[in-house]
Order: sequence, then C-alpha cells, then structure tokens
Amino acid sequence: MAWPLGITLMMLLMFAGMPIAFAMAGVGLVGVASIIGWQPALSLIGQTYFDAGRSYTLSVVPLFLLMGNFVVQSGVAQDLYTAANAWLRHRKGGLAMATIVACGGFSSVCGSSLATAATMARISLPAMRSFGYSDRLAASSVAAGGTLGILIPPSVILVIYGILTQQNIGMLFLAGLLPGLIGIIGYVLAVRLSLVMYKEDLQVLPKLPLIERFRALKGVVWALLLFTCVLGGIYVGIFTATEAAGVGAAGAMLLTAARGKLTLRETLTTLFDTAKTTAVMFFILFGALYFLNYVNFSGLTTDLRGWVNALGAGPYQVILSIVVIYLVLGCLLESLSMITLTVPILFPIVTGLGFDPIWFGIFVVVAAELSYITPPIGMNLFVLRSVAPEIPIERMYVGIVPFVIVDVLRLLLLIAVPSMALLIPYSM
Repeated sequence: MAWPLGITLMMLLMFAGMPIAFAMAGVGLVGVASIIGWQPALSLIGQTYFDAGRSYTLSVVPLFLLMGNFVVQSGVAQDLYTAANAWLRHRKGGLAMATIVACGGFSSVCGSSLATAATMARISLPAMRSFGYSDRLAASSVAAGGTLGILIPPSVILVIYGILTQQNIGMLFLAGLLPGLIGIIGYVLAVRLSLVMYKEDLQVLPKLPLIERFRALKGVVWALLLFTCVLGGIYVGIFTATEAAGVGAAGAMLLTAARGKLTLRETLTTLFDTAKTTAVMFFILFGALYFLNYVNFSGLTTDLRGWVNALGAGPYQVILSIVVIYLVLGCLLESLSMITLTVPILFPIVTGLGFDPIWFGIFVVVAAELSYITPPIGMNLFVLRSVAPEIPIERMYVGIVPFVIVDVLRLLLLIAVPSMALLIPYSM
C-alpha cells in the first residue's frame, strides 16, 4: 500500500469516528503487511506493543499523571489563585490576570491542560462573575491559562515527544521553562488586549497591604517546593526524569496528606483516573510507534525530503509551512493525537534541515497549545462548557481570539529566537 493511500485512509478513518490509536495501528498493520507480508507484520505489531509496554522509560507517564492528580486532590489550586489574586487584584482585569498566573503555577505541579482548566474554572469563574467580568473574558482566560499545562514541566506531552523521538526528557522539561514563562506574560497581556478590543469597563479592587500579599504566599510554599524538587533534581543531576516522576508522585501524595485530603474514597478515584488516562495515552502512543514502522518501510520521509529539496524551500519556509499544518490540524484534533500523528513524519525532515530536536519539541508543543483553544474543536473550551454550561460556546470562541493572537506571536518568536528554548537546557 503506497503511503499516500495509507495517510488518506487513516485520515478518513479518524474523521469517520475511529479512535486515532486504532486508526494508526490498523493502517500501519495493513501498510507494513503490504510491504513485508502478513506474518512478519503481525509479529512486528506484537513485538512493538510488548516492548513498549514493558519500557522503563514509559513509567514516567503514569507517575507524572499520578502526581498531577494528587495535586488536584490536594486543593492547592485555591491557594495559588488566592496568592495570585492578592498581588494582581488592584489592576484592571486583575482577576483574569490572577487566573492566568494561577494556571501557570498549577501547571508546574500538575502537567495536564484539561485538569488545569477544569480545576481553575471552578475556582476563578465565580469570583470573576461576582465582580462584573463578562463570561467571554472569564471563560477565555481560564481556557487559555489551562493550555500552559502541556508546556510548563512536568509535561506529559513533552514526555510523549521524547519517547517518540528518543530525546532526553529532562532536557525537554528544562527547555519548556522559559517559553512557559513567556506564555504566562503573553496571556496577561492578552487580558489587557481583550479589554481594549471588547471595551469592557471592569471594577478595580483595592490594593492589599504588602504584608497581606506576602501572607497570601504561605499557601503555595509546599507546591513551590515540590516543583523545585522535581525540576531542580533533574537540573543538578540528582535523579533522572523517570526517577523525578516517582519523587513527584510521592511528594504530591504527602502534600495531599498534609492538607488532610488523603481520604480513601478520593484516593481510589485518583488512582482510577490515573490508570484510565494512562491506558488511553498508551494505546495512542503504541499505535503511533507501530505507525512509525510503516513510515520507515514506505519511504515516506525520504520522499518528503526529496520534495522539499526539489522545491528549493529554505529551512524557515518549511517551518512556517509546518505552522500552517498545525493551525489547520489544531481545528480538528487535540494535541496528543496531533503530535503522535505528525512527529514521526516531520521529525526526520526538520532535524535533517539542521534544526535542534529539543527546540523542535518545544515548537511542536507550543503549536499544539493552540489546538486546545482553536475553534471548532478546542478541548479546553469544551471543558469550560462542561463546568459552566450556561456560557454559550460561541461567546467563548469570540473571547479566545486575543489569546490565539498572542499564542501565534509567541510561536513566531520561538522560530525567530531559538535560544528562547535552548538557553536553559544547554547551560547545564
């Protein structure tokens, strides 16, 4: 089966409603069988799933998911919002800005975009509404802030990228720090842009005394220590990323216990959610790994590289073309599906053009962030819709525009200044 037919068939199966994990594995199986025969293809799919399932490196996924779920259970998000609100409430749009900053802080100990958006929505939406914030600004600031969960380490999406491309996960985590910080600043500016675009006149709260603002930081100390322990341990070489995931999960459980939230019922729910999410992600990843065999056997990347050379396109023209591809796919797929589908195909081409593989990982994740807030399928927008069903989805689409603009600008800045992602990891 020629690879254009295989790619077309896979896209048709996905749009017909087949889960992407089975679409990639099924098309990969038929494609590999058409090249090397059914018996070797069936043996290869069994070996791929078996080897991936017993991989030590993959244990980092459920451990970081467990860490994030324990952090959600601990209720630390409320303290993060309280602290951010104490420092920003006196500014115009301060509650929305505080939501963005709190989302960034929560992402640093959670690692899940959907969990960040859902948790912060329950905390910040009532507060913003009570002070006259429009549903458009309130919902869009939570949805945009939630996207930081897949970039600010520990990020499960960066782990998946590292496994697909065999890159150092610790280096990827460190590379995500500065772009994540710039993302927080950009979203704060997007709040002001939203106020200008939609001419919102908001109530400004009185500024708290300095002692009160510092007192509000007390509740986030333990979360900050957990983040510092996990990332600091990787940075100074005390433990690997996989070991850091174990330390983070244990630390998050202790944090939950210290806050009196480690009840049997909630803990069992946390463990079940972690297992369910891990199973879903593993099926998608294993399908992508087997599809990668079909990519290699079919000569897809060689053909694409030949087309790029024949067209005479420069490296940055190729990267800008990839940006367009991700913007289009972001309207149709969520981030994990998009990354597992495209990275096996694009990675050899991009690295062959001389781009750093660590930089490309951050580029891919920043591009994938857009998929969480890009209509019509913006996963965070639908999470907000489930938490606050009274807010029309069309209003969220309008409100998210300033944040999408800022995200596109950040992506272009990352392309123009690669050191934005590479400065920290290569200073080790």
